[in-house]
Amino acid sequence: MNESILNEIKIFLREDQILINEPMSRHTTFRCGGPAALFLQPLNKDQLIRCVKLFKDGNEPFFLLGNGSNLLVSDKGYDGCIIQAAHLDDISLEHDTQIRVECGALNSAVASFAKENALSGFEFAAGIPGTIGGAMIMNAGAYGGEMKDITVSVTAIAPSGEEVTVSGTDCEFAYRTSRLKREGFIVTGALLKLEKGNQEDIKARMTELALKRKEKQPLEYPSAGSTFKRPEGYFAGKLIEDAGLRGFSVGGAQVSEKHCGFVVNKGNATSTDVYNLICEVKKRVLDASGVELEPEVILLGNFS
Repeated sequence: MNESILNEIKIFLREDQILINEPMSRHTTFRCGGPAALFLQPLNKDQLIRCVKLFKDGNEPFFLLGNGSNLLVSDKGYDGCIIQAAHLDDISLEHDTQIRVECGALNSAVASFAKENALSGFEFAAGIPGTIGGAMIMNAGAYGGEMKDITVSVTAIAPSGEEVTVSGTDCEFAYRTSRLKREGFIVTGALLKLEKGNQEDIKARMTELALKRKEKQPLEYPSAGSTFKRPEGYFAGKLIEDAGLRGFSVGGAQVSEKHCGFVVNKGNATSTDVYNLICEVKKRVLDASGVELEPEVILLGNFS
């Protein structure tokens, strides 16, 4: 850990915002992972930008964490800084049909805000277990909707270190990726464009989609959602099932018996269990179908 950077951080972050060797199992939906050497919890955008600038200028490794819902951290931990954006969760009505959202706001909270203001268009994301920051980076989507459909603009820290505003078009959203992801932007917020709707209809649609998720997805176990990206022309879950891997386990990690596209923590799984299971699934699916699966989950730390 760079002591000079840590001393700089102590100037503008309180002691309780700075954690040393923080177990990442507490901060990921997989509920596994070793410690982060340094774990920071900025309370606002200014603190976030100052933290990022220090690590960029010092050429020190760092990772911006939202809800930890698409992340697998090595059991060996992460020898860098995790900056958690959970406190940057403000949601406000910008115009009649536009919502301004900070990066740490949960998708479920944005969906509830939209419903309360009778705004339609965000129902698809109500059950996506992550934050707006992560959703923008990966163009999160479900049930026929994607972030690209509703994004007016994104505010982000550019690779140069300055905060910029990027139009929805210039984000170059594609399936589970974006220019933001490719070029290393750090999202600080977004402006979303929705439509006037009927509050009861919006509520009914959200309930309908929640029931679908509960019926089809293994929500009773820790996971990172869909483990693999959808290969063009195929469905990852179907390929995994056809390879005979429904219920296949490595240690405490298992291919869900309910939905083969999910790897779940059946109890005390290590990150190594999850990683080895992912690797074995990739190998067996390639052998069985000739299709190479690409993980949707971000790997952080050393898995070798």
